Amino acid sequence: MPKQYSNRDRKMNVKFKQNFAEFQKEIGIQFTNEALLFQAFTHSSYVNEHRRRPYEDNERLEFLGDAVLELTVSQFLFKKYPTMSEGELTKLRAAVVCEPSLVTFANEMDFGKLVLLGKGEEMTGGRSRPALLADVFEAFIGALYLDQGLDTVVTILKKVVFPKINEGAFSHVMDFKSQLQEVIQRDGVGQLEYKVLQEKGPAHNREFLSRVSLNGEELGVGVGRSKKEAEQKAAQVAITKIRASQTK
Repeated sequence: MPKQYSNRDRKMNVKFKQNFAEFQKEIGIQFTNEALLFQAFTHSSYVNEHRRRPYEDNERLEFLGDAVLELTVSQFLFKKYPTMSEGELTKLRAAVVCEPSLVTFANEMDFGKLVLLGKGEEMTGGRSRPALLADVFEAFIGALYLDQGLDTVVTILKKVVFPKINEGAFSHVMDFKSQLQEVIQRDGVGQLEYKVLQEKGPAHNREFLSRVSLNGEELGVGVGRSKKEAEQKAAQVAITKIRASQTK
């Protein structure tokens, strides 16, 4: 019986090592210390079932990865939004590194297939459990930082995380209208006006086109699934335009 278990375990290890080799090719990064990569994807339930083998779970790497993510995302937001207050930056960062967002990043990189799980965790759907996937993403970032350094972490985030920020995936926690109002009030140059230019699409998939103007002059146009979202997008465009003109 122990021999059969050993053979099965060996076959499983070969399969996962092949998956990890393919994964490293896909992301274009070869770990110097692959043990760190394996550890990042090793759940405590797997370690508990293999106590005689030198496996470590990913919890310590998760702790480190959480801190690395906070730093790198904070730096990106600090540079991208120079007029955003500390409170607004904190709120936006929290949205980027919260569990649902981390799960999205993990699924985009297909982390579920790489996780090493115990039998019980596997049978109860652990491979797709949100909390587990979020932890794995943090652990992977921690392992990547230790093995390759901060620059490589940023390279991965530029592919997976930062584009979503640029696309406005977290705009629901960003109040661009308030930011724009503050800029206008500070400069004392007039009154803002928002106007819906167009509504189209069926009721369940409505799309709004809104414009924000200052003293009749268009500052920005935005598209959204609601009037509020479209106005926020228009205000974001306006802030970018004003910021660009101020740096000239």
